[in-house]
Amino acid sequence: MYDLFDYALRDVNDSDMVGITIHNEVNLLNKPIGISFRRKDQLSDEVIWSVFSKVAQSNARYNAMDRLIVGIHSVKMPVAFGKAVKYNGRPLSVMAHVKHSIINVKAKTGCLAHAVIIAIARLTRDPNYDSYRDDRKIRPEVQHLLQSTGISLENGGGIREIQQFQDHFSEYKIIVYCGLNCEDIIFEGRVTSEKRVNLLYDEITNHYHVSPI
Repeated sequence: MYDLFDYALRDVNDSDMVGITIHNEVNLLNKPIGISFRRKDQLSDEVIWSVFSKVAQSNARYNAMDRLIVGIHSVKMPVAFGKAVKYNGRPLSVMAHVKHSIINVKAKTGCLAHAVIIAIARLTRDPNYDSYRDDRKIRPEVQHLLQSTGISLENGGGIREIQQFQDHFSEYKIIVYCGLNCEDIIFEGRVTSEKRVNLLYDEITNHYHVSPI
């Protein structure tokens, strides 16, 4: 069984969200049993087996000879490593009509943490803001932030890590855009603060910047 899941998820990244639904072919109108969306690397054998055990014990809805329809759903999530990458296309940071508005994050690693610190420095009018933008004085701040919060960006910065930053900076509302359209939101913190940390995820370069929005 696990080999089938491994094969079905062979092209899914560990950071992508995966959900599983199980229908009884005899009666598709019944509410399916399933596994809620979670990161692929959190979809362990134990989790999968626990769902199938519930199916096997639910004799009222499933019989031993019934055929089950298993649906696997995946949602690709943004992950940035802050490293230089090769790409085809034009990254947002160099597009002529927006390049003067976007606050470019120059970090080679940990671009998500850099972007958060720079955005907050802009909001608070931190005297080190210009230095942070120029990739000066910011690295000790990034290191301290990651050590004090326990947030790891070794596997990149995705939705999970953004939520961790949101939990830590609860006085700010973090919003991450995937373009310059205000509707292209891939993350919006569930806080009511008027102080907004607006970030921009460039899916061409897999890099976070500070959004001009």
